[in-house]
Amino acid sequence: MISFPNAKINLGLNIVRKRDDGYHDLETLFYPVALRDALEIIPQSEDLAGRGEVYLHLSGKTVEGPVESNICVKAWRMLKADFPSMPGIDLHLYKAIPMGAGLGGGSADGSFTLRMLNDMFRLGLTGEALESYALRLGSDCPFFIRNSPCFATGRGEHMTPITLDLSGFSFLLVHPGIHVSTAVAFAGVKPTIPDLSIREIVTMKVSEWRGRLVNDFERTVFKAFPAIESLRDKLYDSGAIYAAMTGSGSSVFGVFPQNGLPEIRFPEDHTIYRQESLSPVI
Repeated sequence: MISFPNAKINLGLNIVRKRDDGYHDLETLFYPVALRDALEIIPQSEDLAGRGEVYLHLSGKTVEGPVESNICVKAWRMLKADFPSMPGIDLHLYKAIPMGAGLGGGSADGSFTLRMLNDMFRLGLTGEALESYALRLGSDCPFFIRNSPCFATGRGEHMTPITLDLSGFSFLLVHPGIHVSTAVAFAGVKPTIPDLSIREIVTMKVSEWRGRLVNDFERTVFKAFPAIESLRDKLYDSGAIYAAMTGSGSSVFGVFPQNGLPEIRFPEDHTIYRQESLSPVI
């Protein structure tokens, strides 16, 4: 079985309060984009099935860290613990989504692994149950079980479906190859309840989002990495109706008039993704 885990962007991201458990409550809008990895799961042959192991094969962009820390492997082990009859698998992952980029690529891979295993081995898990497993993998993982525009609160796990169709716009994403650590992103953030919720702002025309729809991480990240702010400004200077950093960075994106993507030159080490229609359907 093959699937294609997709990325997401954050349309606005407000840090509203610090929690007693050390996490922060936020509000954001998750929106899927069609930049994709490729994931294939092959059940092991009968003579190997009794071993009940997972074998990970990686290609594409380099994935750092030991196999046991890979989110797809964690997803398999989590389900294997509750469904011990599930056979071993060979898992092939081709990485195209930049990592540590605010695009949720790893979260998508883990959640798609859960979905595929549920379908392949007929585990009978509901969408709600899959979201519960996904949350154990990471705060934004449950989004990729739904994979449609959602207004999210809490750590990102409390989601409300929202009608937002940007298919009438074109989209340009730039990842500058800069890694932004979570510590740096949160260093200067002061939790504040915004005057106007993201949920209200996105009902406005896209041309009215600039200055209203904000990512609270930008203030800190732009100060630490001016090159990321310069990228955002370059998109605006090139005709973007709205531009912002996604997540805690370092990717930035611009929303442009349909069929109006400019030809912009970027350094060779930047990852560029263009989408002519920002459809919410993946």
